[in-house]
This record gives sequence, C-alpha cells and structure tokens, in this order.
Amino acid sequence: MGIDPGLRRLALGTLLGAYPGPVPPDWAVDLVAEGLAGHTLFGTNVHDPAQIAASTATLRAARSDVLVAIDEEGGDVTRLAHATGSPYPGNAALGAVDDPALTRQVYAAIGGDLAALGITVDLAPTVDVNTADENPVIGTRSFGANPARVSVHSAAAVAGLQSAGVAACAKHFPGHGATMADSHYELPTVEVSPAVLRERDLPPFAAVVDAGVQAIMTAHIRVPALTGDAPATFSRAVLVDLLRREYGFTGTVVTDALEMKGAVLAAGGVAPAAVLALAAGADLLCIGAEVDADLVEQVAAGIVAAIGDGRLERARVEEAAGRAAALAAWTRAAGTPATAPDPELGYAAARRAVRVEGDVAGLGRPLVVQLHAASTIAEGRVPWGLGPHLDGLEEIRVVAAETDAASLRGLAGARPIVLVGRHLHRLPGGVDLVDALAAAHPVAVVEMGWPGRWRPTGVRAYVTTHGASHANGRAAAEALGLTG
Repeated sequence: MGIDPGLRRLALGTLLGAYPGPVPPDWAVDLVAEGLAGHTLFGTNVHDPAQIAASTATLRAARSDVLVAIDEEGGDVTRLAHATGSPYPGNAALGAVDDPALTRQVYAAIGGDLAALGITVDLAPTVDVNTADENPVIGTRSFGANPARVSVHSAAAVAGLQSAGVAACAKHFPGHGATMADSHYELPTVEVSPAVLRERDLPPFAAVVDAGVQAIMTAHIRVPALTGDAPATFSRAVLVDLLRREYGFTGTVVTDALEMKGAVLAAGGVAPAAVLALAAGADLLCIGAEVDADLVEQVAAGIVAAIGDGRLERARVEEAAGRAAALAAWTRAAGTPATAPDPELGYAAARRAVRVEGDVAGLGRPLVVQLHAASTIAEGRVPWGLGPHLDGLEEIRVVAAETDAASLRGLAGARPIVLVGRHLHRLPGGVDLVDALAAAHPVAVVEMGWPGRWRPTGVRAYVTTHGASHANGRAAAEALGLTG
C-alpha cells in the first residue's frame, strides 16, 4: 500500500531540501511542484550570479512560493563568495565597531545581494553570545561576549536583512555560544540553569523577537536542566514553553541541519530526527547539504508513518506546514530593494574593526607567513588571509608544527616577518613558533580568528581583524601598509 498523497504533500511542506551542483536536477524541481517547502543553497550550488538567478527562477517556476534559503552570514560563513571570501566583515567585526546603524547597513546590503538572486530566506544572523573563547564553531560568527551588545546588533541585523525583503532566521536557540564542542560532530552540553540562560544566552533572542524576526533556528545542543538527554531541537520545553510561550515568538521555527551528528545520533537517523523535531514544535526541517530524492522521500514517509501510528498529531504537522507557508507568503509580499548595495560598504566596515596593539610603522616589504588552520563545516573551505591584497610581496604558507623558526628567519633575511593566523594560539606549535621567531627577529602577528585573551610576547605588533573575510584581509593589509 503506497503513501497517502495528501499526507505526503503535507509532510513535504515541512521540509527544506538541497541538491548537488549548479543546476537544480529534475527531482529537486519536481519535489517543489509536489509540495516541498523549498531548498537550501550551499557552496556547491553557487558558481556565479547569473547561474544562481537561473536556478532560483527554475525553482520558482515549479511553485511560486518556494522557499530558497542560504547560510549567508558575511564574514567567515559565506556561500555566495565561497570562492573568494566575503566582501563583508562578519558579526565579531561589527560588534567590535559597535555601530548598530552600520550593522543594519551591512545586513541590508547582504539582503539586497540575496534578493537580487531570488533567495528569500537567510539562515542568519548568528545571535549566540560567544562566552567561551575557545568555542570551536561560533567564535567570529558572534557579535561578542556581552549579551546587551549582542542583543542590539542582532536586532539591527534582522532589521537590515528584512528591509531588503529577505526573511531573517536568527540562530541557534537557546544559545550555542558557551559550547566547547561542534554540533556538526557531536552533541554539545551546556550545563547551566535556566536562570543563567535567561541572563546570558537568551537576551538576543528576545531582541530579535521584538524586532519582528520571521524565523528562529534551533540548536543541536543539550541543556540538561531544560532538555534532559535530548538536544534542544527535540525539546518542547525549549521550542514551545520557552520560545513561544515565554518569549512570544509567533514565526517559523527552523531546525539546524538534521544530518548533523548532534541531531542524527540522538535520534537514530534523519527521518526519526524529523519526527522528533516536529513533535517538539519545529515547523521547517532543514535536512542538510547531502540530500537526494530518496532521502527526502524517506523523511516524508517517516513523518506520514508517525502520523499514522500516533507519534505525531496531524494537527501539529498542519500547523508546522502552515507556518512554513506563512514564511513563504511574507517573502513574496516583502518585495525587493530598489537600490543596489554599495560594493565598498563591507570594506569600509572591516577597516573600522581592525585593532592594532604595538607599532606597525616601518615594516617595509616583509615576508608574509600564513599558518595553516582548518575550517569548520559551517565555514567550509573559503580562501582567507592577506594574499589577495599584497602588493607583490612574498607570501608562504606553512604548518606551524612542521616549521622551524630558524629556517623562516633565514628565508626572511633582513626583512621583518608578518605572521598571519586564525586562532593562532590553538594551533599545534603555533605559540612556540611565534615565541621563537620574535626572540630573534622583528615580527608582527595578524590574528584573523576570535580575539581571545592570549597575546604573543616579544612581537612588534599584534593586529586583530575580528574575522577572516576578504574584507577583513584587505583591512589588515592596509593597516600594515602592505597594499602599496
């Protein structure tokens, strides 16, 4: 006996799929026509603006109210500029500048870029308060470690995005900023009381609700005092009691990708995770990046089966699909901005975020050394560093733990060394290399990751950019006088 067509369409209306490559395959388009809420675009779907616009037009031709979502945070997390790095600084830089009007401008520009390509939902901003310096997955994606400052900028970011007709999706509720693990790989635990959450992690979510945010994304984190052993994505105490009843959110609750280990391991698979998330109060389920027609059908069939055996109430799924449809209706009514964004806005903003400790004068034509640093899944393999902005200077790339300070000094000769890193103090061998170089050579350090408490000893200058976007790299090169 086949799946009930009406129930299948209902289940599809709660799902955000994805597809491989720059052209939507027939199955991805057919699923939209059959009721799939929409698709999320990733770097593999992005080649150039004309191609993206053609893809979104193809999806919209299948159903005019399809949702087209993307993770375009600016800064270190970009899909549109994954080949070059974002022309906008990310949240940490905007928080460092601390000009809410600028944050609104930058996010309005990002929204304008997306709207021009037919993208209707931005899975941004990240509104987590990054209270853990060593947080492996948030870091520069956060506006800062102060809840009040993060709240102000989160509201400004939402206002900016939505002024461009693109729905904002604030993330990751109830707050991923205190975690020491990456939920792409495991289920992080935040062992604090609800009172601490309300004081430290939740104020930015209250601020974006007040700002009219259209969507909020769940976190695959465990808060035992609220969620027990399950992630927040599967917790009615978090999604209904806290988010809807206490904080008054009436928009669409979107899950983080259900393929992430923080969710799929807790549920036993993507389809079971979808059922648990819907039962907990989620509305729009982001399946993930590695999606094909079979997986979408498995998830839809799992939802239908759960309705049939009583694990899910049909009314709950209808409510969820209705909220996803309401989100699509908002994006259609919002329209698109009348003016194109200023292409220099992000670079000007990045310059304001650079902080220099020490003296960068007289570096001349140094040897630039970039230390290899791995990227998170959220960031992806996006180019970073000073390389594109150097005026004919020699740049080499090395692995800190495999590099001898004496050999670098020999290569530099009489030239100073500019050492460029991300979370440099976390890199195996990173601190030892800086110390050994600075003890016998003029060195300037550029930190393009989260600027924690560590400071190198003996260096001429320590420069923090608060991010590693293309804009941040240019701003750092300019601050060091390396752009000619």
